[in-house]
Amino acid sequence: MMKPILIVLLSALASLASCSKASFRVLEKPIVFDEERKLLSLAYMKERHGINTSEPTIQPRMVVLHWTAIPSLEQSYDAFYAPTLKGGRKDIAASGNLNVSSHYLIDRDGTIFRQLPDTVFARHVIGLNYCAIGVENVGSNKEPLTRAQLKANEALIRHLKKKYAIEYVIGHYEYTLFDGDPIWKETDKNYRTVKTDPGKGFMKKIRHRLKDLDLKGPPAASSERK
Repeated sequence: MMKPILIVLLSALASLASCSKASFRVLEKPIVFDEERKLLSLAYMKERHGINTSEPTIQPRMVVLHWTAIPSLEQSYDAFYAPTLKGGRKDIAASGNLNVSSHYLIDRDGTIFRQLPDTVFARHVIGLNYCAIGVENVGSNKEPLTRAQLKANEALIRHLKKKYAIEYVIGHYEYTLFDGDPIWKETDKNYRTVKTDPGKGFMKKIRHRLKDLDLKGPPAASSERK
């Protein structure tokens, strides 16, 4: 009599397992944050954001989503790894030798890698680095971000919202809309770059998925979405 009951129990457990959602996971893949990067970060915070401090840390209020415009995870990771800028970034080199980076890097299959602790300063968005967690996604205009990346970004943002006082989620291309807002801190009025990442379609989808969190976008766009 026990065998049929056991089969029923096993079947029920299997059914529950198949219906359960995959657990949220972040894998560690740290980039170099040595004394050189620390000093470069402190200098950038002072010169670009007007913040004079002894530790290169942030109080996260915002998540900024990017794409790497680099075809693979490892090539993207290599681009962020070193403390100093590599050649080919003349558009931003004049504003400091601190390398660009992000706190998270998400592969095409949705795997999330953490490159820096959430509250460590990273150079990834003009005027807002001092309060923004950066999320880079492997992709580009030619290789739009995937559904798996969409789901991973949603899960990550929900996780960060629980940990920090996150008010804003924006695409990199929207950063200049904060110019003139009290949150904006960039000392050079001419230091701007034109961005398209992570794509308007991706941002529309992520905002729809996160609608229940009531997160804000850039000031000039907020009224347009209501």
